[in-house]
Amino acid sequence: MKKLEIVGFKRANLGSKGAKDLRAEALAPCVLYGGKEQVHFAVPMILFRELLYSPDVYEVELNVEGDKYRAILQDAQFHPVNEMILHVDFLEIVPGSPIKIAVPIKVIGNSPGVIKGGKMVQKLRKVMLKGLSENIPDFVTVDISGLDLGQTVKVNKLSVEGCEILNPMSNPVATIDIPRALRGKLTT
Repeated sequence: MKKLEIVGFKRANLGSKGAKDLRAEALAPCVLYGGKEQVHFAVPMILFRELLYSPDVYEVELNVEGDKYRAILQDAQFHPVNEMILHVDFLEIVPGSPIKIAVPIKVIGNSPGVIKGGKMVQKLRKVMLKGLSENIPDFVTVDISGLDLGQTVKVNKLSVEGCEILNPMSNPVATIDIPRALRGKLTT
């Protein structure tokens, strides 16, 4: 996983009024859980740009007033109208303990079905993995070089060393759709 450092400040006032005051100062209220104790802190919203608006998976090194924690982004809540960050949850990485995280899927290869005029449709953008943080890859690759018109690659064809795939094995990852113009030609 890629690494990213975020610096925060401990929160004195917990609750909705304290969170509202933080947001007015362009700070996002955050919580870190999963370790020995919960840590409530605030981070300038601008520091979340690379973490939230990227398809990549990051291991975050949180620096909360000198205390350092290894964590992953668990959840982020946004305002429904203006898209402002309302709250961010982090899960602490405990050495030797597995984590669950969604990892992006990267499609590689040239499909014979696409060369014949088909359209490759990626049905699944991320796959849920469970494993130790050091075993989590940046992305999972799917090779479509063997797919012809109308064929599909499913989750059961994916393999990630050292991790367990949590998605249903029958879910499609990528498929080669047959365009309407080719359907008539293929049946005759």
